[in-house]
Amino acid sequence: MPYMVMTHEKDPKDHILEEIGDLSNFELFHNQVLCAVYIRPQKTKSGLFLPDSTTDEDKYQSKVGLIVKLGTDAFVDASDKWFQGVEIEEKDWIVFRPSEGWSITVNGVLCRIIDDVNVLGRIQQPDQVW
Repeated sequence: MPYMVMTHEKDPKDHILEEIGDLSNFELFHNQVLCAVYIRPQKTKSGLFLPDSTTDEDKYQSKVGLIVKLGTDAFVDASDKWFQGVEIEEKDWIVFRPSEGWSITVNGVLCRIIDDVNVLGRIQQPDQVW
């Protein structure tokens, strides 16, 4: 594989969704996207252990998140210029600049609220990007 594959005790998507729990009482407005920040586990599939400092840095420098909630107008564009042919949904892994958004903790899970136009891409596995 061309990227660093991590060892996950549980599927990272399932783990995040289980940790964050019920978000039915969390209302997000306009074009905002709530994404849970992906924090890598310490062990790679090849058996290397990342130091605490490396995984701690993911809290600030991670570029990957799991969409856990969408605002009412997220990824909706009347001009059809920004999101033409793009369908982004909850439970998608997305890529964004580390400096984007507002960092908050929701139900004990580190998240960011970002504008939909700051979502730069979608990936299949969170380990694909660092």
